[in-house]
Amino acid sequence: MMNTFRQRLEQRDLLIGTLFTLPSPEIAEILSEAGFDWLWVDMEHSLLEIKDVQIIIQAVGDKCPCIVRVPSNDEVWIKKVLDIDPAGIIVPHVNSAEEVHKILQFSKYPPEGARSVGISRAQGYGMKFQDYVDHANRNVIVIPQIEHIDAIDNIESIVGVPGVSAIVVGPYDLSGSMGKLGNVSDTEVQQNIEIVKKVCLNVGLPMGIFGVDAEAVRPYIDQGYTLIAVGLDTLFLGKSAQQTIQLLRG
Repeated sequence: MMNTFRQRLEQRDLLIGTLFTLPSPEIAEILSEAGFDWLWVDMEHSLLEIKDVQIIIQAVGDKCPCIVRVPSNDEVWIKKVLDIDPAGIIVPHVNSAEEVHKILQFSKYPPEGARSVGISRAQGYGMKFQDYVDHANRNVIVIPQIEHIDAIDNIESIVGVPGVSAIVVGPYDLSGSMGKLGNVSDTEVQQNIEIVKKVCLNVGLPMGIFGVDAEAVRPYIDQGYTLIAVGLDTLFLGKSAQQTIQLLRG
């Protein structure tokens, strides 16, 4: 399934996912059965620990690929997350081509990179070791997240680094870096997001973005974004509960 998802990403099929933040394998199973193409498992802004993420990936199984946003652009975190065998990683706050080169070094085995080799879930606890290491450099999806004005200034060199699978825009942190926190519809914020889109389209790189609901992401789908994350587990739970209460109370 990982290969199929990577192929669909490269073909720019519309891939609709959602953010996952709760340490609950049951909720992960529910969302994986709901029809999403992928789950964005978030270690940056959640209570999820590495063991929680592995259990979530195990619970979801082959039903839905999991792409994990690591807590930071850090070799140890990238190594630990890849060893539990997600479909790939999203790396937050990437602002330069130099940072992308480091991420790819941490993510790929020699000779393409310097990823450390260990016996882990990714290699079937050793039973599928050679098959995994032979194909991991090609199969593992690596996605830098663009969410700062400095990254906008460097976007052409960032997308020019070979090995990047896609680019994900973080509109909320981008707006914050511009002194307009949360105002993602601001004209200047949207102009900078447009810069990312144009550069990615020019080099044929898939683009992703997050929005809180369908209305927030629909315009981006119309513009050619294909890796879509809409809503998150806590919002789905809270809003569904609120809507039920409102219906009953008139």
